[in-house]
Amino acid sequence: MPHKSQESLITPQSKSAAGLSALSGITFLTEPGRVFGANDRVRVAVCGLRGQGFYHVEEYAQIPSVEVVAFCDPDENILKGRLADMARMGLPQPKTYEDVRKLLEDKSIDCVSVATPNHWHSLMGVWACQAGKDVYVEKPGSHNWWDSHQLVRAAQKYNRLVQHGVNMRASDCIREAVEQLRAGAVGDLYMARGLCYNHRDTIGHTTVEAVPAGVNYDLWTGPAPAKPFTRNRFHYNWHWLWDFGNGDLGNQGIHELDVARWGLGVGLPNRVSARGGHFLFDDDQETPNNLSCIWEFEQPDGKRKLLEFEVRNWITNHEANIDTVGFGLEVPGFLGAPGHAERLFNRETIGDIFYGSKGYMATTDSGPLQIYRTWLGEEQEPGPTATRGTGNTWANFIDCVRSRKRENLLSPIEEGHISCTLVHLANASYRLGRILKFDPATEQVIGDDEANRLLRGSYREPYVVPEEV
Repeated sequence: MPHKSQESLITPQSKSAAGLSALSGITFLTEPGRVFGANDRVRVAVCGLRGQGFYHVEEYAQIPSVEVVAFCDPDENILKGRLADMARMGLPQPKTYEDVRKLLEDKSIDCVSVATPNHWHSLMGVWACQAGKDVYVEKPGSHNWWDSHQLVRAAQKYNRLVQHGVNMRASDCIREAVEQLRAGAVGDLYMARGLCYNHRDTIGHTTVEAVPAGVNYDLWTGPAPAKPFTRNRFHYNWHWLWDFGNGDLGNQGIHELDVARWGLGVGLPNRVSARGGHFLFDDDQETPNNLSCIWEFEQPDGKRKLLEFEVRNWITNHEANIDTVGFGLEVPGFLGAPGHAERLFNRETIGDIFYGSKGYMATTDSGPLQIYRTWLGEEQEPGPTATRGTGNTWANFIDCVRSRKRENLLSPIEEGHISCTLVHLANASYRLGRILKFDPATEQVIGDDEANRLLRGSYREPYVVPEEV
């Protein structure tokens, strides 16, 4: 079926969309994607291959109905290494692209899986929706509030399926925990507390140097301001710089924050405060390594709910028996390294605690296992509990791509946008040094233009999230 051009939908102000069309020849779509027969394979492109992106490839490789047909990365050194990995795994060699705009010209690609640095997430997602592709976008689904706001609009306008990569939404165990909370397992639920105690060392200082051979640093930088190359402004340590990342609240913490909001049964907040700082280390990190956040939610019945979240990035205690390998349960060879489980057990606390009138519940994601425990009554007697293997948002995404049933997505971008907005509001409160009053209906900070400008973000041409998607 021929695709219908929608270039007339672009406004004069929307230079990014116009630039996308001019630079790559992408045809904007309103038609649904192709109908899959029983033997048809879903053709997937993966963008960003250094770390989490190749985990996407490994997940898709386990789904018989999927073929990874394209890689995109502005670092040709990464591309070469991943092609060698594909050969070792006995998988077909995908096409390779430096620029996602060229990749999106290929009409045979059904889906784009985005695992780039955060500042590219939503922009690639919007462009992919406009090009008629379904999208799996890594957490956090946006670098600022505007990004995922527009990605939600693009998904709806172009009838695209967009999955937000927070895998605990697919966990049977965590889903059961949420059902227990809804059923009143701990009574009248009034507060959730998310924990991201992630042992992280200093990133040190790095100096300006020549861009490494084979790296298109302009493309890597994309929407961010153009600045000289340093090692801390590149692979992984970009997480700790505001131009690219959102700190550990938006890195590891978004998983736990999403579960906390989900379990508490709330949407967008009315009031946000965050305090913290960068302690102990003298280095290039801009984001806080200790951050305490509170979101307040006004309920239709007049009651309030609270969501607390704490980021700690050095030596600390555990809470509610939570640790990375799960309530004292050690997993030999965790993450493939002998003894690794024991080290993580001693250092990290990643999970959520839910408080109600009859008791409390703790949940954790150990990697190989998800766990929840409850303690009930004033004596804190053991209550409902479960331990199960991890879920799979990639498999769920592919099932929905084939069925075209948006309602079956376990982690739709609409939910992702809400959880990401909590991240961006807390970071804005921290950076501005004040409490923010937020209107959930308009998704704007009340009486604070500076905060709204910070949430809106800024972009370097032509890598601009468009006003009109």
